[in-house]
Amino acid sequence: MSPSPPPPGPPARDLGIDTLRGVAILLVLLHHFNIAYSLRDTTLAAWLGWPLLHAIARNGNYGVTIFFAVSGFLITRNALARWGDLARIDVADFYALRAARILPCLALVVAAVDALALAGLPLFDNRAGAPVSLWTVNAAALTFWMNVLVTHVGWINYPLGVLWSLSVEAVFYLLFPVLCVGLAGARRWLLPGLAIGVICAAPWYRLANQGEAEAYLYGYLACFDAIAIGCCGAVLARRGHAGLLGTRVARAAILAAMSALYLAWPIGVSNVLGTTAMALGTVLFLAGSGAAAQRRHADPATRRAAGSRDEARHEAREYTSGHAIARPLWITRALAACGRRSYELYLFHLIVLGIARGMLPASRVAGDGRLLMLLAYLLGSAALAAAVARMWSDPANAAIRKRFVRALPMKARADAAAGADSAG
Repeated sequence: MSPSPPPPGPPARDLGIDTLRGVAILLVLLHHFNIAYSLRDTTLAAWLGWPLLHAIARNGNYGVTIFFAVSGFLITRNALARWGDLARIDVADFYALRAARILPCLALVVAAVDALALAGLPLFDNRAGAPVSLWTVNAAALTFWMNVLVTHVGWINYPLGVLWSLSVEAVFYLLFPVLCVGLAGARRWLLPGLAIGVICAAPWYRLANQGEAEAYLYGYLACFDAIAIGCCGAVLARRGHAGLLGTRVARAAILAAMSALYLAWPIGVSNVLGTTAMALGTVLFLAGSGAAAQRRHADPATRRAAGSRDEARHEAREYTSGHAIARPLWITRALAACGRRSYELYLFHLIVLGIARGMLPASRVAGDGRLLMLLAYLLGSAALAAAVARMWSDPANAAIRKRFVRALPMKARADAAAGADSAG
């Protein structure tokens, strides 16, 4: 009897998705740093011009929009790879997979902030005069209504406020498998009809909720369209409707349009339609990247080159040149590395920045000293994220999956591994 084939190894990473995530998380990190330590009077501002640097730094919330769209795209693509059809999603397994990825880091960041607050570090407790306790903030974080709390009482806790976006995603994914199984299995038009309804309703919700409470940024419906666009894009890409987007010209045009939107207006001005447009651009780029990758893998010359000793270097260079982005290889690798740990970076970067602010307030750091602070903050955040992933979130993720997620048949496991990403 011949031995059974070994189970598939770890899912292959998607360099395009990781790089896009890397860009998005760096925009978020830069946004939060510039709020704490304005970069206006630095050499970087003199070199780029303050209007351009300010335009880059002010719109970090669009980085979160990119995350939402990528998340919807990946979750749907992985569900289709794992179960073959959205109507056949195993709801319990879906929740276990999401819990394995989300809960370990969430629990750790809440515990870390509580410990630092109890140790007396002022930026880690609620702001002075807060109308609710730190324990209420903990409850909002752990039960996914931090965004509701932020819209009602403001950014009440410095490092935990960022969990508003996790609340949005978690609620979407609590609904996602139930709706897929309940609607897709009955009348096939109901599920896409609901997705289109959410996408159309969200701009109206943002328009109706302009104001100081910023529900246009943090409300569930204000953000659901970005995730829904990602979900729809994954379904259409699987059906082969992204061929024209796979050309270099098309992908370069998409990136140019996204960059123009990002730089032209603050999100407080452009959010009504801008959030939808940024999510749509993200998904068009992802679908085009997937179509281009399929085209390259179908080319015999590309397959021979990918099988050489320089496979990793070849594919990275091919990705960079194929996307019409003139970047040295090390920048692409650095961005992709940030993208791989974007979840840990997002949850823990304000702990690093909060400690830095406590040690060196903005009043004590001027000029290019802030650029050194920026470098230290980025490196410190990356190091903390890598340590959390290696020592806590990756092992916990694997343990929860092993304990609670049922094994797939061999062919289904191979299909899932071929289409999966760390978000799955």
